[in-house]
Amino acid sequence: MTLLQVMPDDDADRVLLRTRDASRIADVLRGLGVEYGRWDVRAEVLPDTTQDELLAHYRGEVDALCARDGLVLVDVAQLRPAPGPEWAERAAKARAAFLEEHRHAEDEVRFFAHGTGCFYLHLEQAVHAVVCEAGDLLSVPAGTRHWFDMGPCPDFAAIRFFKEEDGWVGDFTGDPIARSFPRLDSLLDGDR
Repeated sequence: MTLLQVMPDDDADRVLLRTRDASRIADVLRGLGVEYGRWDVRAEVLPDTTQDELLAHYRGEVDALCARDGLVLVDVAQLRPAPGPEWAERAAKARAAFLEEHRHAEDEVRFFAHGTGCFYLHLEQAVHAVVCEAGDLLSVPAGTRHWFDMGPCPDFAAIRFFKEEDGWVGDFTGDPIARSFPRLDSLLDGDR
């Protein structure tokens, strides 16, 4: 189930809010201009599930969202564990690419069809860590400072939506803030 943990941007150890209540999460994020919703999980995503197969499972929702928001490009970002050192190296490199604060020129819209990932939204002197799981749809407004953690052993499939071909390009802020906040695995350990 999705998790929202809010911390002051100058004190990562102080938790202002921690909830798994989907309605509360939606309300808090809506108040910040961030869209959060849920789609029914339609199928198990296997390691060999292709992008076309995954998109076919969600064709109705994908088409409706694209029409509503003027989104024209759709693809799938997927990382699944595999044996061997090559995968571990690839996973570490992919994880590191998004762990620094950045922003985008357009909304960052993601639907998690499988697995888990955490968006850290730096808004209003706070960091809102949103752990997304299968079924979660998150739309981060253009210009929002944020970072993303896919965890030490990435295992997720997310449908990505864009208005422009270069909409995914990150504008890195150079602020080291992300290094001070708990990573995805630490956030989830708080439930144990």
